[in-house]
Amino acid sequence: MKDKKIFIVVSGEPVAQGRPKFSTRHGVMRAIDPKNSSNWKQYARLVAQQEMVGKSFLEGQLSLSVRVFRSMPKNLSKKKQLQALEGTLRPTTKPDTSNYVKGAEDALEGVVFANDSAIVNYHEPFGKWYSDMPRVEIEIKEI
Repeated sequence: MKDKKIFIVVSGEPVAQGRPKFSTRHGVMRAIDPKNSSNWKQYARLVAQQEMVGKSFLEGQLSLSVRVFRSMPKNLSKKKQLQALEGTLRPTTKPDTSNYVKGAEDALEGVVFANDSAIVNYHEPFGKWYSDMPRVEIEIKEI
């Protein structure tokens, strides 16, 4: 049987999972997602729902690939812009790759797979790049 996999492209500037704010209401502590993280996850969830029409949840052990394509900084020289587009110059600034991954996992939970604890592996290509078409490409597959 062929491995099941889902490929999703979330267009627009990538947003990493931000640090939650905590509040207490009626003696109960709760974490509140930052607005931009929450908005990005809602958008990614909508894109995933469209991709999942007529498809069933991925099940069992899953592997995840997250490719983050950030906008190119305006202050890069022409030479560095070329290197960035070729993929030889990649973002080394914050946010961390892991924060993008956490946002993607949260967004797809309950849409593509039941629980993100089923993700047992990450696969290549994986990481951050520059692009003149910012987006996040996510591939999830059963292993």
